[in-house]
Amino acid sequence: MTTFKSMQHTAPKRIVIKLGGSMLERLNENFFTNFKKLQAAGNELIIVHGGGPAINEALAKNNITSTTVNGIRVTSAEAVGIVQSTLIGKVNPALVYELNKSGIAAIGLNGYDSKLLQCTILHKETYGFVGEIKKVNSSLLKTLLANGITPVISSISCTEEGTPLNINADTVASEIALAIKAESLQFVTDIPGIQIKGEVQQIATPSAISDWMVSGDVYGGMIPKVTAALDCLEAGIPSVQIVGDQLEGTTIIQQEVIV
Repeated sequence: MTTFKSMQHTAPKRIVIKLGGSMLERLNENFFTNFKKLQAAGNELIIVHGGGPAINEALAKNNITSTTVNGIRVTSAEAVGIVQSTLIGKVNPALVYELNKSGIAAIGLNGYDSKLLQCTILHKETYGFVGEIKKVNSSLLKTLLANGITPVISSISCTEEGTPLNINADTVASEIALAIKAESLQFVTDIPGIQIKGEVQQIATPSAISDWMVSGDVYGGMIPKVTAALDCLEAGIPSVQIVGDQLEGTTIIQQEVIV
């Protein structure tokens, strides 16, 4: 774990944890124990989750093909309803159940609830029915946190007219972290951080990430993760990590710390 001078005397109070869809079936008792330890230390936690494997399975059952562009799932009108029902009807309640069973007071939410995620269509010609978040109802989240309830948010919302929209979960996590002024944002994924030529980078900077994206060393699903991380750093969130199931990986900072 990397400790920064500006953070040594102030423990994080709000942490957004983004769980990739592939991680949901791999959560074990250690995760829930550590989660409760963070809460006991005075941290307010929000979970944002994806649902890639479950969505892929549901689309395949309905003979719907799915592609990605820049790490974002291209979502057709036919697919978006399946994404919606899978996230809200299957993935979200299963995760909320596991949290509650472990003694963590949690409530499932999505972008529809109390206009939590107000969206427009990102770029229909490129991505189909994918949302771009314009506003987050942070007051709802703050009310739940103040009452000791963990919001568990699925990455689905709608236009002002009610058209359902799929949203990249990494983007949801970063926008929520910015809206509530989180002290930390953690992307928990099946890839233990940014890997360059097979080696996990413990520390990464914006300039290094830019070089890796140009060289093609950072690609696919890692692109929205690092983009979201850099946006959060630029906006003032002190700490962003991309970690694996052992909660170890890459810490992204504005510049290298000279020891």
